[in-house]
Amino acid sequence: MVTTTASSIGSREFLAETAALGARELVEYCYARGWTDGLPVVPPIQEFVDEFLAQTSRDPDEVLMVQDHLDRSCNVRHAAINAVMAGCKPEYFPIVLAVMDAFEASGIARTNLMQSTTGQAEIIVVNGLIRNQLEFNSTGNIFGPGDRANATIGRALRLIVMNALGIRPHEFDQSTQGTCAKYACCIAENEEDSPWEPLHVERGFAPTDSTVSVQMIRSDIYVEHRSTQVPEEILETIADTMSYGGIITQVTDARMLHGAVVVMGPEHAQLIAAKGWSKQDCKQFLFERFGKRKFELRRMGKLHADLAAEAEDAFVRITSSPDWIWLVVAGANNGGVSTVCPSVTIGREIGKNATQVIPVRS
Repeated sequence: MVTTTASSIGSREFLAETAALGARELVEYCYARGWTDGLPVVPPIQEFVDEFLAQTSRDPDEVLMVQDHLDRSCNVRHAAINAVMAGCKPEYFPIVLAVMDAFEASGIARTNLMQSTTGQAEIIVVNGLIRNQLEFNSTGNIFGPGDRANATIGRALRLIVMNALGIRPHEFDQSTQGTCAKYACCIAENEEDSPWEPLHVERGFAPTDSTVSVQMIRSDIYVEHRSTQVPEEILETIADTMSYGGIITQVTDARMLHGAVVVMGPEHAQLIAAKGWSKQDCKQFLFERFGKRKFELRRMGKLHADLAAEAEDAFVRITSSPDWIWLVVAGANNGGVSTVCPSVTIGREIGKNATQVIPVRS
């Protein structure tokens, strides 16, 4: 039998207090070095970094992402350092690497979009068995706080962008206002409550694969409809949200087209599917209504010269095809709520190969 004495309790409390004071000093050291996103980070001591590097067989010096115009890059070791600082568990590190691979394969990493004035954030969508194995949140509050895997993996990417690539606010990050999604935006698809095939299966991967998919988004916009069971009415509401005037960008001579990540709540998805609608039916419906009338564009001062010959009431699509829309089912099955995330990368040459398999270690 082990007897706990008052002196042993006091000793542990003393050690804990000493450790806390030391940790605070290290946290302040990271702040002083400019390594944080404004929130405290975990000090990346070598022992912690080595634990993360042990989760992969990849060379620590392997380059994952390059920003040629800034003469900056990120290798596996840099990614591990920032994943430690973000608060990830070591077992999350293969997912962080898969996210980096997805950015590189999509071509997004080789653009200057992360420096854009419109303040793009990176959305990460996780699919497959890994969601449950590592306790990703795919149900309530998916865009909010409270779940370590979602929060820290999303944050790791932002810290990599800031620390490894040097794209920091007030320096190379040119965001006029930015978005809270730049701290972290990582969700898992609620495959259990979805009536349709998940995103990774739609994109050609096996149901048994665990994957990450990435895109650049500008924000997230709330969509509510609890007063109907008519699929067309729900989808009209989502399409109207996708087509809001502020998304339409005409700041260059080239006419810009847009995409969207539609994160449909399970209640909306199940109601629509119960009426016989497939996921592709929904995407086609949204595609046909993703836009504005010419006179509306004129009224907003966003009428491109290419549209001069169109009738005033002509409907002008601001996207190219249903493939420019990602439809993901996520959130709690407790209300008629969905979310739209506008995107400038979906469907373009950049953004196409944006899904990568998460390697499973034997």
